[in-house]
Amino acid sequence: MISYIALVYIVHLEALKAGMQGLPRAYTPKPIVQRLIGMAFAIAAICVLSFVVYYGMGWVRPAFPETASYIIFAFLTIVYVALLYVASKEEPLKLDDPNDEVTALPMPGPTARSGLHFILPVVVLVWALMVDRLSPGLSAFWASAYMIFILLTQRPLMAIFRGESKLASDIKDGFLDLIDGLVTGARNMIGIGIATATAGIIVGAVSQTGVGSALADVVEVLSGGNILAILALTAVLSLILGMGLPTTANYIVVSALLAPVIVTLGQQNGLIVPLIAVHLFVFYFGIMADVTPPVGLASFAAAAVSGGDPIKTGVVAFFYSLRTAALPFLFIFNTELLLINVGWGQGIFVFVVATVAMLLFAAATQGWFLAKNRFYETIALLLVAFTLFRPGFWMDMVSPPYDEVAPTEITQAAADTLPGNDLRLRVAGVNDLGDPIEFVAILPIGEGATGEEKLEAAGLLFREDGDKMIIDDVGFDSAAQNAGLDWDQEVLRVLKPVSQPTKYIMFIPALLLLALVVFLQRGRNGRPVRGPQTA
Repeated sequence: MISYIALVYIVHLEALKAGMQGLPRAYTPKPIVQRLIGMAFAIAAICVLSFVVYYGMGWVRPAFPETASYIIFAFLTIVYVALLYVASKEEPLKLDDPNDEVTALPMPGPTARSGLHFILPVVVLVWALMVDRLSPGLSAFWASAYMIFILLTQRPLMAIFRGESKLASDIKDGFLDLIDGLVTGARNMIGIGIATATAGIIVGAVSQTGVGSALADVVEVLSGGNILAILALTAVLSLILGMGLPTTANYIVVSALLAPVIVTLGQQNGLIVPLIAVHLFVFYFGIMADVTPPVGLASFAAAAVSGGDPIKTGVVAFFYSLRTAALPFLFIFNTELLLINVGWGQGIFVFVVATVAMLLFAAATQGWFLAKNRFYETIALLLVAFTLFRPGFWMDMVSPPYDEVAPTEITQAAADTLPGNDLRLRVAGVNDLGDPIEFVAILPIGEGATGEEKLEAAGLLFREDGDKMIIDDVGFDSAAQNAGLDWDQEVLRVLKPVSQPTKYIMFIPALLLLALVVFLQRGRNGRPVRGPQTA
């Protein structure tokens, strides 16, 4: 939702930069409250329709297993005829000339009522997918078949309701509409078909040669252990591996090849995040391949609709998507966005703050907020957006969340740690191949009267070797084993949690800085834009 809101806002900013004005309405707009109420009722109506399709019609299949399809077809046909009757009471819609200048917006009510019957193929699609549990391809076939039925019958029935029936001519016009639609659809699919075939070659080369797993190994070499470099390289590889793949295959590929890279390298360098955050990170960039040239199948499909150049469409879509690409990085550094262990109130608060932060980030990268940004205003907006996204970054600099103690004092550190909190241990050992590694382990601390009892409850026993602290035993299926600890590993660092003020205090200076930017730009708001403008 945040991503789509940001994309709409980017379109708004582009219109402001180009000095574009909205078209005049052919009607007087309703007050904002009335429009919001109408929108709420529309959403409720869609929800009710969905429940009716799933639950109201869902009993037909068990009750009439042999004739359910015929019953549903008859019911939909009755609804179709009724919606056509409603449409017949409206004035016939005139086809716009694409060469004429658009001077006013059409009336939304008559336009919607004239085409309500076109929602029925969607009902067929939902029925086939969720009730009959047909395959996506077969479900789309039956939805298309019902669309063909509508195209062939809507003209004769509409003419009958309007008292203007010319049966033979109306049937002929219906067949012409169908043929025209098939021809147009085939032409639009030529570019998509070529792009899909080309993408198949690339995907085959990646999957058959094993270059995917080799690319994953490159991340470790090029990143040099830097967290941001690991994430950036993984994002690029996700874009490459996601080219031309359908959604499910995309997720399987990027999660199998690249998610373990972030988990393993991140643990070695102190980045410990929930696994779902890692999967969403690689999946986000894998899906972004749909709009990324040179493959960009979604860009080819969009260009077929708009008539634009597919590559240019893909380039613009890619750069717009980059402005929302801050979100997957925030999945890693601020897991509250994923609503993990977050209540309703805090979840709504996080959503609102993250939405505002994303809009400010879009405004900074677009170079336009209330007016054209000056360079220092762009920097200020980026700082505000970053602070709203991750207030803990600044708070950790002011008041560190962990206090480092010597490895030999781990027992006292465990005694000082309240149950339910975690100790962070940096340990050295060997991996499954016998190679030396270092990684960070998070050890949950449970109940216990002393530090020794808390560590034993976590499944850990230690032995001191001079000034070294060596793990002597790890309990089977204990918290320590689940954290990745094992025998004979050496504890290099111990970080115990300390209390710190709430990180949301950082919102105060961020909002004050935002108010300053608003104050500076309000004086320039509305001034004519200078220089060449591009949409």
